[in-house]
Amino acid sequence: MNTKRLALRFKPYALELKHAFTLAGSSRTTTPVMLTELEYEGVTGYGEASMPPYLGESYETVTRFLAALDLGQFSDPFQVDSILNYVDHTAAVNCAAKASVDIALHDLLGKLMGQPCYKMWAYDSALTPNTSFTIGIDSREVVRQKMKEAAPFKILKVKLGRDNDQAMIETIRELTDVPLCVDVNQGWHDRQAALDMIYWLEEKGVVFVEQPMPQTALDDMAWLTQHSPLPTIADEALQRLDDVKKAHGVYAGINIKLMKCTGMREARKMIKLAKALDLKVMIGCMTETSCAVSAAAQLSPRADWADLDGNLLIANDPFIGVQVVDGKVVLNDGPGIGVKPRYSFM
Repeated sequence: MNTKRLALRFKPYALELKHAFTLAGSSRTTTPVMLTELEYEGVTGYGEASMPPYLGESYETVTRFLAALDLGQFSDPFQVDSILNYVDHTAAVNCAAKASVDIALHDLLGKLMGQPCYKMWAYDSALTPNTSFTIGIDSREVVRQKMKEAAPFKILKVKLGRDNDQAMIETIRELTDVPLCVDVNQGWHDRQAALDMIYWLEEKGVVFVEQPMPQTALDDMAWLTQHSPLPTIADEALQRLDDVKKAHGVYAGINIKLMKCTGMREARKMIKLAKALDLKVMIGCMTETSCAVSAAAQLSPRADWADLDGNLLIANDPFIGVQVVDGKVVLNDGPGIGVKPRYSFM
């Protein structure tokens, strides 16, 4: 009789942001996360659930979800579909909580096999893209300070959607001519005004526009995509695999985030479907530790763009993982997702 069993542990942790993170409709200085460990025969995989406010998850909801799981019923960690189907069907929501188990399981499997996830999937690490570095909405003075931190990056993501959009872009263009992408976080509501703004942004060296209009404005968004000189990327409008088909014909591409799609297994399926539908793919993140960012980075060789700077925006990262060198995502040869804890946090 096989007595080997999976054992799950978890602990809350608060991320401290280096700067206030301001979007079209909110601002914050911290992000709650739940750190997870999945152990099998003395080998430990690490995971994480990041809980920015708009996801609707909290320490309470994630704790309740994880505490209800009985992963001890599984004696073989390689039964990935059985394990993750069980986790997914435990509740209808809790996507970030599910991702924390998915990431820990993939990390564990990689360690048991002695290989990074990207090598297990036969991805070419040389194909990782440059990652953008995020410049949140702020005053000219603070934007200038953030630009100093962004100096090594080859592409910048600028948050827009308030009444100072052009001022944000003009301030940045005073300091650098690197390519920009913009994330409007559903902040524009008039499609003609949005199109006019996109033409102006194209002149300023912007390469794509993320979630320019509300996710419910499907007809306006499809019209905007049809007429836009720049690719439009779905973010808030896209969560899980079923949403990829819905994005086709409405957006030019999708932004996949592990915290929204339940983790690495589903993210890989989303990439495959998006490629089949000729949609551009971006791998993104929330404000996260190097744990979740390194997990997402394993998928980045299959992406057109990466926005994997969430760990660079925090002051208290408990992990060492994926690095950004001269603006490019650089995967290491560490097994699993390639992270090491700086200290014991359980």
